[in-house]
Amino acid sequence: MNGLAEAAGSFSLTRWVSRKTRPGFERWQAAALRRFLDRDLPRAPFYGHAPARLADLPATDKALLMGRFEDFNIHGLTATQAWAALARDGRAGPLIVGASTGTSGNRGLFVISEAEKYRWLGTILDKATPDLLWRGMRVAVILPQNTGLYDSARKSRLIKLAFFDLTLGPESWRGALEAFDPTVIIAPPKILRHLSTEHFRLRPKRVFSAAETLDPVDRAVIEDFFRLSLDQIYMATEGLFAVTCRQGGLHLAEDSVFFEFEPAGEGLVTPLVTAFRRRTQIMARYRMNDLLRLSAQPCRCGSPLRCVDEIVGRMDDVFRLSSANGPILVTPDVLRNAVLKADRRIDDFRLVQTGPDSVELRLSPTLADDAATAARQSIRALLEMRKAVATVTLIRAPLPLETSRKLRRVECRLEQAR
Repeated sequence: MNGLAEAAGSFSLTRWVSRKTRPGFERWQAAALRRFLDRDLPRAPFYGHAPARLADLPATDKALLMGRFEDFNIHGLTATQAWAALARDGRAGPLIVGASTGTSGNRGLFVISEAEKYRWLGTILDKATPDLLWRGMRVAVILPQNTGLYDSARKSRLIKLAFFDLTLGPESWRGALEAFDPTVIIAPPKILRHLSTEHFRLRPKRVFSAAETLDPVDRAVIEDFFRLSLDQIYMATEGLFAVTCRQGGLHLAEDSVFFEFEPAGEGLVTPLVTAFRRRTQIMARYRMNDLLRLSAQPCRCGSPLRCVDEIVGRMDDVFRLSSANGPILVTPDVLRNAVLKADRRIDDFRLVQTGPDSVELRLSPTLADDAATAARQSIRALLEMRKAVATVTLIRAPLPLETSRKLRRVECRLEQAR
C-alpha cells in the first residue's frame, strides 16, 4: 500500500470507529489490542513472547526505553544509531527517526516506519480537520523541531504545509507566516498568545494549541483575538493522545492507544499508554508524566471516545513540601488557580519551587503592587491551609517570551522530582 493509500485507510478507519457505540467500540478495541499483544509486541526483544493479559506486562518509562532502545524496536536500532540518523536526515534505512525537543528535560527518541507515518497523518486529519480537508488546507506548524511526521502531509495535493521554527523567534518568520495565510495553525499556547498580542495578520479557520500545557489565562487572549474556539492536540514523543472535536470535547485517541490510569490525588490521574497500532517501536504500559482530569460525561458529539476535561501539567511539577503531618504534594492546577484568582489583573506569572521549603513567585514589574501582594498572600494562604512549611518570595521581573524551552508557569526544580 502506498503512503497516501495508507493515510486514506487510516482516515476511514478512524471515522468508522468514531461512529460506534461505547460497548461496540470497547469490543473492537479489545480485539485490536489482543492482535497487537499476540502479533506485534513479541517481535520486540524486550518482550519476546505474548502475555496472557496486558496487565501481566511491566510498566515502562522514558529512562527504561532510552536505556534499552534497541530492545523496544523490532529492527534492533540502537540509540546511538538513532541519534546519528537524526543528525543526518532523520533516516535509518527505511525508518524515520525523531526526537522530542528536550526543552523540558531529557530528549526522547522515537522510530517509525513509512506506513506508520502515513497512518498518523490519516488519523490526525480525521480527528482535527475533516471538514476542511476537501476544500484544501494551508497548515502552519510552529514548533521547536520539525520531524519526518509532517513530511507526509506535503505529499497530498489537498494540503500545503509550512513549518516555522519556534527557536528562531516569531519576528524571524512573521512575514513568511502572514504571507502563507494559514487556514490551520498548530503552535504552543505561548506562541499563539504572542501572535494575538502582537496582532499578526492572520485569519485561520481552526487554531490548535499543542506541545505545552494550555492555561485558561492564555485561552481567553487567544480566542478573543482569533474569534475562534481554541482547540488542542495532545501529542508527545510517545504518540498522539487526544484531539479536540468540533463540539469542544478533548477526546482521547483510544482508537490507537489503550489507556490505563493511575490515581495521582486531587481527582487527577496519570496515564499508562499502550499504542496498539504501532509496530516498529513497541510502546506498552508506558508511564506518561502528565496529569489529567478525566471527564465524567460523554461528549455531546456522540463519539464513543472518552474525553479529558483538562491536561493539568506534568507530574514533575507537583510541589513536594514538608508539613506537620509529613510530606505533601500540591498539584500545578491548584497552585496556578491560587495565583490567578488572587486578582483579575494577573495574566502571567512564574511560580517555582526552588528548594525543599522555598518557593519563588515571579510577576511583571508593570503589575500593580496590590495585585502582586494579593498573589503572594494567596499562595501563602494555600500552603498554610495545607500546613506546608515554605517561604514564598515575591520577585518583580520581566516575563519575556522564551523560545528555547517549554513554558511552565508552575515548575518544580527539586532534584528528586526528576
